[in-house]
Amino acid sequence: MRRKPFSLFDPVLFRQAVYQAFVKLDPRAQWRNPVMFVVWLGSLLTTIVCLVQAMTAAPQSNDPLWFTASIALWLWFTVLFANFAEALAEGRSKAQAASLRGLQQTVWARKLTLAKYGAPAQRINADQLRKGDLVQVEAGDTIPCDGEVVEGVASVDESAITGESAPVIREAGGDFSSVTGGTRILSDWLVIRATVNPGETFLDRMIAMVEGAQRRKTPNEIALTILLIALTLIFVLATATLLPFSQFAVLSNHAGTLVSLTILVALLVCLIPTTIGGLLSAIGVAGMSRMLAANVIATSGRAVEAAGDVDVLLLDKTGTITLGNRQASRFLPVAGVSEQQLADAAQLASLADETPEGRSIVVLAKLRFNLRERDIHALGATFVPFSAQSRMSGVNLDGRLIRKGAADAIRRHVEANGGEYPRRAQTLVEQVAREGGTPLVVSEGSRVLGVIALSDIVKGGIKERFVELRRMGIKTVMVTGDNRLTAAAIAAEAGVDDFLAEATPETKLALIRQYQGEGRLVAMTGDGTNDAPALAQADVAVAMNSGTQAAKEAGNMVDLDSNPTKLIEVVHIGKQMLMTRGSLTTFSIANDVAKYFAIIPAAFAATYPQLNALNLMQLSSPQSAILSAVIFNALIIIALIPLALRGVHYRPLRADKLLGRNLLIYGGGGLIIPFIGIKIIDVLLTACGLV
Repeated sequence: MRRKPFSLFDPVLFRQAVYQAFVKLDPRAQWRNPVMFVVWLGSLLTTIVCLVQAMTAAPQSNDPLWFTASIALWLWFTVLFANFAEALAEGRSKAQAASLRGLQQTVWARKLTLAKYGAPAQRINADQLRKGDLVQVEAGDTIPCDGEVVEGVASVDESAITGESAPVIREAGGDFSSVTGGTRILSDWLVIRATVNPGETFLDRMIAMVEGAQRRKTPNEIALTILLIALTLIFVLATATLLPFSQFAVLSNHAGTLVSLTILVALLVCLIPTTIGGLLSAIGVAGMSRMLAANVIATSGRAVEAAGDVDVLLLDKTGTITLGNRQASRFLPVAGVSEQQLADAAQLASLADETPEGRSIVVLAKLRFNLRERDIHALGATFVPFSAQSRMSGVNLDGRLIRKGAADAIRRHVEANGGEYPRRAQTLVEQVAREGGTPLVVSEGSRVLGVIALSDIVKGGIKERFVELRRMGIKTVMVTGDNRLTAAAIAAEAGVDDFLAEATPETKLALIRQYQGEGRLVAMTGDGTNDAPALAQADVAVAMNSGTQAAKEAGNMVDLDSNPTKLIEVVHIGKQMLMTRGSLTTFSIANDVAKYFAIIPAAFAATYPQLNALNLMQLSSPQSAILSAVIFNALIIIALIPLALRGVHYRPLRADKLLGRNLLIYGGGGLIIPFIGIKIIDVLLTACGLV
């Protein structure tokens, strides 16, 4: 489920953006954007010239009062429209933050003593809880704090945070013990240990994350800002060289008409990259906003931008590439054992196994041989649970010791009971592994009965998505705890570029460092405490909201849907943001080149009549040409605001093709559109008798 996007034409959002556009006229706010600060100075300067003309009742330049006033007015509009674009983007983020803040409410907590849970609970305000405190929650309660479940199992409604209506199970131990303050208990009860202090909760961090106004600039954005400043300085210096030909020159031996200061300011504003300068902040804020629309909380614009530059993706196999639940698909007996005998023993060993794999073994035996479930307790059987040490489980029934588990674990068990592990069993194990399945060996006492083949089902369409990523120049690496044979088979079926088998926290961390040492940017997703070291090392680390607190703190993004495949979408959004910035930068620079042909001939035609040859648009008069260019300069920012906030559509193409497409569409458009726009404005001004 996705969050409902905020409309650009929301009346409340629109009114707030208009108000903030005027608030941002404060020079302290303008200084943060050097390009627009130059426009702000130009607006102020032309306003002063206009006031001097009006107060002295005599022209202080070659330009009439109405012309100077019009230039000043449209320059102020240019600044206001740039402010409006930034305020609109920030307003969307603040509106999203406000909707999250609405989830915060006064919650009471039942605090327990550390001595024992049975002691009477103390009813306190949730704001009084501190890290390490124990609280008990029951059905109907709102969880008062972020924490880890230390006792109990309960169904939790997390829709207020994730937007997903389906409840989730939270229990002590494992990767599903993390709970979030503000969610609600639907059934049973939990004892929770608070992991943060008030003001540091996940909801508090979410609100801070989406407050786009507090966003720090990313390295690429800083580099682009430096480029824009450099271009601005070049045009400032170029304009300064024309001052000797202006009416404010102290001495001039030039016989022609001198250029007014108003025209010089208009020339400067039209030639510096005002379009991208006015939209740059809006693009960055909108990138984070699109992440939130995808139910991903990015800790900073830096994380969103890094996602766009990623060239290696580490994806967990289970739940990402495969469906996650291995299913029993075949019974493979050894010599001297029938398939039905193997199925019967396998079902008995799995009757008390509540895992999806155990359930699938019971169902497969029932379907193949009509072996109905037996009541294991009525038979007086003893269930042997699975453990990480033994790596097998089973049942003791009427003197029969039936076990199922990993091949090496069953081998040790059989040999310990005086039996011999048959070569045929090892052959079957290798065969299942080569086919991409997971083998479980079944034994009874000292005798091996055969192998159960568990199949990992690769998700539909995932192979095509990996092809798409490959076209984007991104290498995909599957990470799994399976053995190399199984990993290789699944990797081949899924179409990933590489895989890491028998993965441990140390090997995952080492692999990320290896790729980073080669100069690559690495993205990874994870949800467990054992993923935290690798998540902290990765350039883009998407932690699952359903995962542990350690994983969420190590990541620089949190996926509220807890969908491991979201990593692919994150990369797409990051590339879309970079594509938007690059496209609009290309358009802005090309736009400036086109405006050169409109304003230069008009500005200096009186001084240099030969420049009339460059008046390609046949504009009606110098004043009309200059005013038309200034008006177009302001209006184009408004026209591009929706594109900056929505983002340029990204296609997975090679870098050279992307560059060519970018230059053709946005470079070509930036050259052509100003000619059309300025000419139309010139015609309208002339038709209305304004020039």
